[in-house]
Amino acid sequence: ELRKSGVRVLTVPTDVSRLADLERLVAASVAEFKTIDVLVNNAGIEAFQQFHEIPVEKIEATIQTNTMGSILLTRLVIPVMLQQGGGRIINMASTAAIQAPPYGATYAATKSSLLQFSMALRLEYAGSGITATAICPGFTDDGGIYEMIKHEMGRRVPWMLGGTTAERVAKKVIKALRSDPPRIIVERPALRVFFALAFIFPRFGEWMTHKVATRFFRKLATKRCSVLSSCGSITTKPSRVQDNGSSSSSGACH
Repeated sequence: ELRKSGVRVLTVPTDVSRLADLERLVAASVAEFKTIDVLVNNAGIEAFQQFHEIPVEKIEATIQTNTMGSILLTRLVIPVMLQQGGGRIINMASTAAIQAPPYGATYAATKSSLLQFSMALRLEYAGSGITATAICPGFTDDGGIYEMIKHEMGRRVPWMLGGTTAERVAKKVIKALRSDPPRIIVERPALRVFFALAFIFPRFGEWMTHKVATRFFRKLATKRCSVLSSCGSITTKPSRVQDNGSSSSSGACH
């Protein structure tokens, strides 16, 4: 579709858990477009299980994909942006980075790191022309992690946990590129008031999240444990994340 509209497109299959793949992605992008104006770190996987029952390789894969892949790719891209005089970095975090859900400790940890990573980059590169924004979507329809969870559970998450759509998230990314906010929460119903109260009164946030979310995610974790023979096992095998992809773009085209 993009090519038909006259947009130059470069597709580089990338495993974000492999440094060599990330280096190849950046090199190919610079060779094709000469600049990298926008980097969108969008690759991600989830690990919603009871923490002590998650196989170690699953924890490693989640951290490698959600956190290390984004950080290392950003590390490779920033020198290019500095040389060209600036650029935009978008890190796809989550509302889990603001209020962590039960049975999502690993996932929340990776998304929290992206939120703080974005804040640190903004301060460190202020005045250089490089900016960073964390996008924090809720459960997102129209593809991705949430669609798999809905399929497994046969139902949506509780209404009070909110949600959004892939289209709304994409529009907020465009807004971030234009207005450069530190972070954008993409959620319906609007949960900003809850997040603010949870920040001021942590026990209230904990109590409310427990009431609304624990039952659903406990069922998901129990269901997954019942079908995974590796549940509760510990292994030291290296993680492999196949074709999760990264989102990198040049010329503000993603």
